[in-house]
Amino acid sequence: MKAFVHENLFKLDGDIPVVRAIPYGIQHILAMFVANLAPILIVGAAAGLADDQLGMLVQSAMLIAGIGTLIQLFPLWRVGSGLPIVMGISFTFVTVLVGIAATYGYNVAIGAIIVGGIIEGVLGLFAKYWRRIISPIVAAVVVTSIGFSLLGVGASSFGGGSGAADFGSPQNLLLGTISLVSCLVFQVLAKGKTKQLSVLFGLVIGYACAVVAGAVDFSGFQSMELFALPQLMPFTPEFNLGAIVSVTLIFLVSATETIGDTSALTMVGLNREVKEKELSGSIACDGFVSSLSACFGCLPITSFSQNVGLVAMTKVVNRKAIATGAVIMILAAFLPVISVIFASLPEAVLGGCTIMMFGNIIVSGFQMIARAGFSQRNILIAALSLAVGIGFTQVSALFASFPELIQSVFAQNCVAVVFLVAVVANLVLPKDAGIEGATAMSERSTAEAAPSVDEDGDLATA
Repeated sequence: MKAFVHENLFKLDGDIPVVRAIPYGIQHILAMFVANLAPILIVGAAAGLADDQLGMLVQSAMLIAGIGTLIQLFPLWRVGSGLPIVMGISFTFVTVLVGIAATYGYNVAIGAIIVGGIIEGVLGLFAKYWRRIISPIVAAVVVTSIGFSLLGVGASSFGGGSGAADFGSPQNLLLGTISLVSCLVFQVLAKGKTKQLSVLFGLVIGYACAVVAGAVDFSGFQSMELFALPQLMPFTPEFNLGAIVSVTLIFLVSATETIGDTSALTMVGLNREVKEKELSGSIACDGFVSSLSACFGCLPITSFSQNVGLVAMTKVVNRKAIATGAVIMILAAFLPVISVIFASLPEAVLGGCTIMMFGNIIVSGFQMIARAGFSQRNILIAALSLAVGIGFTQVSALFASFPELIQSVFAQNCVAVVFLVAVVANLVLPKDAGIEGATAMSERSTAEAAPSVDEDGDLATA
């Protein structure tokens, strides 16, 4: 066997044996596996999809995550960054897609994702012309609003799922509490990189308790096959203008997160600034692969910050090593047993684990605001956008006099309102607004913002 030079793990194109690469690929899968599948279960439940449909979508989520990661690692034309970025199903879209799926149906959500993904992909190819308008403070308040918007989703799952006959029952509350406490205990007691597995630990403990309590539906296992192909176009896309506009706005929000993740990865993993070509390819991959994801009935895809944190901790940036993880994800997509297990997961268990993840997104947003700097201008942008975005959407009747299209996009979508207000404020307010406080820092583009890594090596972004 070829000699293994350990230092090649820390080189983008270092030559390493496949056998040596596999453990590092598996490590990246474990860091993102649960977060990759959770959005599917949440939106699918809101859409009223059957267990077999959820299982099929979980298969598709693994397939798309693997394909998206490979394209990031090894670009096709100008799509892909060429960087060790791990892709997965995005939580950013959960709130808006839950609303669309519940109101118009899952087919409309799929149609909106296809169109929105193509738009983001095209914008990604021309990112150098527009990305400077997304300043660090804009990205920070958007991430914060995403966290706040997901809290209701997590609480609903904690109670057993919106519309469930036993919503808020003692059994659901107990299962959610057991899962949450298990996550917290593991997070406190685990050391180093094993902390990445706290959510997975909570799901395992919660699932075991749900089995004992008789809360798991095993019907999906009865007709399970050992091997199955993911289905292409399982849902016929339907196109609704309001849904398309709403989802496209969130794609712009997702692009700001991708800019941050890509920039952070080059700094913590490669010790250099990100290149324009890499940013453009990364955003284009986000968009075009999201459209491909919708063709398999799945949700939009994006870069995963927890995996950037893993790179920051291990310094392993070898593309071959991370590609082994992507290939394993693709192979897992053809094994229905994984899909059936996750589809049978009670919502209360999922809610107990994910509500902590959503809280972490809010804290990450606060950290990003701190890094952007507490100038008077930044404070004004953050205060205005969060107050209007979160406040107005809690009283949706304020939008009653607006056209139906505006209502469908903004009335119950705080992330879209926060994003719009923050961008406008960032463009309108004078750049030389007074700076206050010793901690104030000059505004920089998201691509230039230094990442924050905590003592365990986790990247402090959402």
